[in-house]
Amino acid sequence: MRVASPQSPVPTPQSPIIPMPTTAANFHSPILPVAVKARALLVVLENVGYISGLELPAWAMRVVDTVTEEYAKLLLRLLGAYRRYDRVVILEDADVNNQRIADALFDLSKGHRVDLLLLVHGQKGCLVGYRGESQIDGGLFNPLLAAYRQDPSLLDLGIVYGVNCYGASLAPTWLALGADAVNGAVGVNYFPEPSLTLFLARWLNGAPYSEAVATSFHWARRVGKLLWPDKADGCEDIHLAGSRQIVYGRRDVRLSDPR
Repeated sequence: MRVASPQSPVPTPQSPIIPMPTTAANFHSPILPVAVKARALLVVLENVGYISGLELPAWAMRVVDTVTEEYAKLLLRLLGAYRRYDRVVILEDADVNNQRIADALFDLSKGHRVDLLLLVHGQKGCLVGYRGESQIDGGLFNPLLAAYRQDPSLLDLGIVYGVNCYGASLAPTWLALGADAVNGAVGVNYFPEPSLTLFLARWLNGAPYSEAVATSFHWARRVGKLLWPDKADGCEDIHLAGSRQIVYGRRDVRLSDPR
């Protein structure tokens, strides 16, 4: 499927949390074998070299971009992503565009339950693409939504975890695409680290998604308060308030859960 590139608006359909039924009939139904689908991790990785609040020269941005991306790839290996997942695919730099992300999601969904790791910058309603020169926006989401509505088997999303700014603005879209659980910062996220490391350490070792997100932000927030303490009136500093993480979803999940 080809994906158009117009900067069309991202739809934000309502995707409520759906409780699991707990009627008595559930407990007397015959136990049927559960088909365990292979798990894949799709990593979207493009740092750009941008640091919020700093105006860096081009050479420094290239260094930041290279170092942070290599660090992220090393982190995935050290924390066991390649042991826990049946397949890990990384889209990096020029591959971070609407078409390549759509192709990867459709291809991986043919044989895997796909978890999505977004290590990119973000704006309201979109992600930032290669070198900051493009956006991951309606050019990706609109065709994905159309395909999923026509045939839900084309896309098999598990969890979506992102360190992008304004991640909460995309949560309804990921849920409408079938994701079980999604996180998102309410504004500018000043704590991609240590949040990423702490989340992966918990998630890859069996913690529920919501716990992994909450624990990672709890410790990131404690570090942040050393830099930006509460104001005199007791209100939280804007750096922490904007970085606050919200978890959305239909159900809480673990990496080991069958699908």
